[in-house]
This record gives sequence, C-alpha cells and structure tokens, in this order.
Amino acid sequence: MNRLLNIVALLKAPPAATGRAPHPFRAIVDKEVSDHLRSWRFNILLVLILLTCFGSLYISVTNIGKAVKPDDPDGAFFFLKLFTASDGTLPPFHVLIGFLGPLLGISLGFDAINSEQNGGTLSRIMAQPIHRDYLINGKFVASLIVISVLFFALGFLVMGLGLIIIGVPPTAGEFLRIIFFILLNILYVAFWLNLSILFSVLLRQAATSALAGIAVWLFFTIFYQIIIKLVAKALMPSEMASGQAVLHYQELILNLFRIVPSQLFSDATTTLLMPSVRSLGPLTMEQVYGAIPSPLPLGQSLLIVWPQLTGLIASTVVCFALSYFSFMKREIRPR
Repeated sequence: MNRLLNIVALLKAPPAATGRAPHPFRAIVDKEVSDHLRSWRFNILLVLILLTCFGSLYISVTNIGKAVKPDDPDGAFFFLKLFTASDGTLPPFHVLIGFLGPLLGISLGFDAINSEQNGGTLSRIMAQPIHRDYLINGKFVASLIVISVLFFALGFLVMGLGLIIIGVPPTAGEFLRIIFFILLNILYVAFWLNLSILFSVLLRQAATSALAGIAVWLFFTIFYQIIIKLVAKALMPSEMASGQAVLHYQELILNLFRIVPSQLFSDATTTLLMPSVRSLGPLTMEQVYGAIPSPLPLGQSLLIVWPQLTGLIASTVVCFALSYFSFMKREIRPR
C-alpha cells in the first residue's frame, strides 16, 4: 500500500534534497524494482528457482558422460549438455524454467494495479503531474528488469559452475545459443507477466487476479493437453487412410498443441539447445531420405524456431496492449 506513496514523496522532494528532480517514469521503475527485490514472494520463488537450478546442474554434471555418445550429432556441443542432460531423477534446466517461469511472471504482476487502487494510493499518484501510462509502463519495465537480471545471472551462473566443474569452455556457437536461450526465457516469462497485469487491471481483488493467472497456467499445462488428446483420438484417420491424410492429421494436432505458449517455448528451447533438431513437424520419407545427421548452425536453428518466437512475441504484445488500453480507460477512484 505504501509503494506509490513513497513515489509521491520522492517526486515532491525539493531539488535541494535529491540534487535533481527525478523523472516520474524513472522514479516509478526504481521504486518497483526495489519493492520486488524486498518482497517475500519474489525471494521465496528466487530460492526455489536457485534450488532447482543447482539440482538440475548437479544431475547434468553427473550424467554428462553418459549423455555424450559416439553417434550423437550433438556430441560436439558438450557445453550445451549442462542444460539438457538428465537421468530422469530431475528434469533438465530448460524444462524446470518452463514450469517455474509462469509462476514467477504471475507473482510479479497479479497485484500491480488492483492492490494500489484498493489501498487508495492509485488516485493519489494520479493526482500528481504524471502521465497515466507512466504507471503501467513503469511497472512492466521494472518487473522485466528483475526478470532479465535473474535469468542472465542464472544462465551465467550455470555456465561458470559448469566451466569450473568440467573444465571445458563453451565455443562461440554454444555461447550464442545460451544467450538466445536466456532471451527466450525472458520473453516467455514476460508473456505471463503481461497476462497477470491484464488480470490485475480487469479484476478488482488481487487474490482473484492471482487465481485467474494460475487457472490459465493450469489449464494450458494440464487440461488443454487432455482436451487435445481427446480431439486427436476422435479425429484419428483409419488404417486405410492415405499418407497425405495422415500427414495433415499430424500437422493439425501439432498446430493445436502450439496454441499453448509453453509448447512454443518448449519447441524453441529444444531447437536452440539441441543443434541436431532439423524440424519441428512431421517429415515425409522424401525429406528424410539422404539427409545427413549433422548439427545445424545457429542461423538455421533460429529460422526453424522463428514461428515460435513470433507467436510468443505476438502473445506478449497483445496482452500488454489489452492491459494498457484497459488501464487508460479505467476509473481509478477507490470504492
């Protein structure tokens, strides 16, 4: 409740006290970042992510020798095994991020607007000479800064510990793939952040917006998969169907699965961290015949996952645009 009151006090401070009157947007971003870093919910999720990160790193390091096989096309990318190797005890790093990332985004944005309005601080900050869009943009930018710093720190932490433990430095291609993987993580969490901010704008109570965000996450994670499997079973072609009909059926089911952001994230991370992946869809015998099982360069892998990246970016922009326009037209007086 006191977050925006502190921003008002900072903006009202005379130039002699602060040295220079801060820009309203900068003041909002600085205060939101400070509040996120000092909040219990962020620190609890941070500890949980760190524990799973270290556990995944331990599992990958202990099984990295078994993961590299003589006929493995990805054997030359030894350092990427830190993010993908697992013995089944604990999922690999990118799978854990795909599971915990939505919770992080939802926790940072579910009470961005409605808690301030219920506390009466939103009307006070809007009474100052501050543009209304500064507030929602500042909250999004502050949360995005926290998410970016966290994932870059985690990524470089895994690389640093892996370098110390296995003693093999990453190649330039591996380093670039890890950087793009980190950026993809930030984009994926940013989608859930914008979705939670949207619920925070549309719903009055913070608990309701948190439950709405978690409900969407659970639906896409569990129930949507069950629905698509039932649809796939109902539409399954007969044994006498032609190969073209079977191919269309497989493409339809894959496209239905790719409506889910988590599936887009999983496809993109798998392609970036496993250079031997040459396609994310069904292949015909003509396409497979004569193909050499060799890893793809980074540019080709990015071309393969470009539709997934475009889908995630579009979903994130749509959620942010809806929350932005809803907030700009919303009545902010407390009830």
